[in-house]
Amino acid sequence: MTVPAKPVEQLDRVVIRFAGDSGDGMQLTGDRFTSETAQLGNDISTLPNFPAEIRAPAGTLPGVSSFQVHFADFDILTPGDSPNVLVAMNPAALKANLADLPPGADIIVNTDEFTKRNLAKVGWAVSPLDDGTLSQWAVHPVALTSMTVGALAGSGLSKKDAERAKNMFALGLLSWMYSRPYESTLRFLERKFAKRPELVAANKAAFLAGWNFGETTEDFAVRYEVKPARMAAGTYRNITGNAALALGLVAAGVRAKLPVFLGAYPITPASDILHELSKHKRFGVTTLQAEDEIAAIGAALGASYGGALGVTTTSGPGVALKGETISLAIALELPLVIIDVQRAGPSTGMPTKTEQADLNMALYGRHGEAPLAVIAPRSPSDCFHAAIEAARIALKYRTPVILLSDNYVANGSEPWLLPEVADLPDISVAFTTEPNGDDGRFLPYLRDPQTMARPWAIPGTAGLEHRIGGLEKADKTGDISYDPANHEFMVRTRAARIENIPVPDVEVEDPDENARVLVLGWGSTYGPIGAACRALRQRGLPIAQAHLRHLAPLPANLGAVLSAYDKVVVPEMNLGQLAHVIRARYLIDAVAFNQVSGLPFTAATLENTLEDVVKNG
Repeated sequence: MTVPAKPVEQLDRVVIRFAGDSGDGMQLTGDRFTSETAQLGNDISTLPNFPAEIRAPAGTLPGVSSFQVHFADFDILTPGDSPNVLVAMNPAALKANLADLPPGADIIVNTDEFTKRNLAKVGWAVSPLDDGTLSQWAVHPVALTSMTVGALAGSGLSKKDAERAKNMFALGLLSWMYSRPYESTLRFLERKFAKRPELVAANKAAFLAGWNFGETTEDFAVRYEVKPARMAAGTYRNITGNAALALGLVAAGVRAKLPVFLGAYPITPASDILHELSKHKRFGVTTLQAEDEIAAIGAALGASYGGALGVTTTSGPGVALKGETISLAIALELPLVIIDVQRAGPSTGMPTKTEQADLNMALYGRHGEAPLAVIAPRSPSDCFHAAIEAARIALKYRTPVILLSDNYVANGSEPWLLPEVADLPDISVAFTTEPNGDDGRFLPYLRDPQTMARPWAIPGTAGLEHRIGGLEKADKTGDISYDPANHEFMVRTRAARIENIPVPDVEVEDPDENARVLVLGWGSTYGPIGAACRALRQRGLPIAQAHLRHLAPLPANLGAVLSAYDKVVVPEMNLGQLAHVIRARYLIDAVAFNQVSGLPFTAATLENTLEDVVKNG
C-alpha cells in the first residue's frame, strides 16, 4: 500500500537551531543544512555558538554547542532572534536554549538522552517532558539515538560508533520537514569518509532513516517549503566571514600583481583564515605558521619590505603582542594588513564569543603618535571586499591597516555573489627602480605629493641602498635624526598621511527623509540595526541608519550627517568606544547603547530601544 504524500505548507521564513553536546556534531549538522538550503536559493544567515573547550564536559550546560540558521524567501539581515524550531539532543541542550523559544515553537527532543543522570547534570529532578514544563511549545519526542542504532544494525559498527551518527538522523528529519535537497549531503559524506567506506554507508543510512521517519510518522503531519529569494542574477555560494577574508586577500594579491605572504599564529577565531589561504599557493600565496604572534607579524613585515603584500591574522590578545611591530611598520611606512577577528576579552576572555571591544586598541593601542588606517566589514560576504580595500589602502599609502572583523562575522555565513575578477579594483603599485634625488641619490622619504607615501624600493635594487629601522628618520634622506624640529615634522606628516586618505562618504538610509533619529553603527552590528530599523519603519516610525566601514580616517561628510539629526544612537558590542570617538571629535551627544554578553544584538532588543528614543527623545 502506498503511503499518501503529506501536505506541504508554504512559509516565508524559518529559524532552526540545532543544539547538543560539543561532540554531537551540531556544527557539521547546521553547516550541511545550510548548504542544502543555499542550493534552493533561499537567503541565509547563520550563527554558530560553541564552547571554547575542544571537548567540553558531556551533558553539561557549559558544554552545549548550537548552530542557528535563518532562511527566507526575501532579503534577511540576521540569523534570527528566536528559533521556530529547536532540535535538542539532550537535557542540557534543551535547558540552555529554552528561554530563547517563543510560544508555539517546535521542539524536537532526543528522548533517549533524558535519563536520570543527564537530568541531574542540569538540575532537573523530573523530566520536563513529563511535568508540563513544555506545555507552551509543540514538543515532538523522537528516540533519535535508539532509532539511529536500529537503522545501523548489521552495519558492523559498535553501538558507540553507531550512536555518533544520530546527528545525521536529525539532519535527515529536518531536511524532510523543510523540503531540502539532500544529494549534496550524501556526496559530502562520501568525500568526508572516503577512507572509511563503512562510515560512509552508516552515515548515509542514518540520514535516510531520519528522512523516512519524517515521511512515515504521524507526529509530523505537514511538510514545509520556503521559496527561493529574489536576488540579483549571478552565481552565488554560501560563505563564512573568515573564508571571504581569505579569498579577498587572494584577490588583492592578483589585482595588486604581488605575492601574498601571511604570517600567522593559530588563535581562535582567526585560524580558519590561515587554513583557507594555505590552499591557494597557485595564486602566489605563501603561508607561515609562526612560533608566536611576534614572529608572525615580524615575518609579514619582512615580506612587505621585500616587495610582497604582507598580512598577519590574529585576535585581540595577539594584537596586544604585535603592537611593537605595528609601530615599527608605521615608522618604516611600509604596507601591512593586520586582521583582528575580535572576541570577548580581556585576556583570554571567552575565545568563541563575539565582541567589538578592540576598536580603542586599533585606533590608539601603540606607544607614541602612531596613526594607521582602520576598517571593519559589516557581514560575512562583505569581508571579501573589505580585505581588498584594506590591501588597497596599505599599498597605496604605505601604511599598516587594521581590519576589525569579529567572531559573529567570522563564523557566520550568508550567500555571496561571486564578482567578476575584471570588475575588482586595480590596486597595483609601482616599485621605485631609479634614484629620485636631484643629485642622483635615493631619498627613501621623499614623498608623493598626492598620497604622501614614500617610495617602495625592493632590497637589492642597485643604487637604492638606504637605512631602515625604528629610530626616527630625517625627512627625505631617512637618516637617523634626533632633531626636535624634524621629529615634530615627521610626527605630523605621518598623522596627515592617514587623515588625508580619501574614503567614501558615509551613506544614510532615510527612506522618508523625515527621521529625527539616526542610528550609527560599525562592523557586525549592521544586520541587527538594519532589521530593527526596517521593523520600526513598517510600523510607521521614521528612523535613519548609517554604517561606518572606515573608522580611521572617518568619512569627510560624517560631521555634517550627524549634525542633521536631533539624536544619534550608537549600538556597539562594547562599552561605548565609537560613541566616545563621536563625542570627542564632533561634539555630538551620541547616545551609547551597549551590550557585552558575548552574543550579537537581537533585532528585537534594538527595536525596543530605538522605539523609545524615537517616541520619547
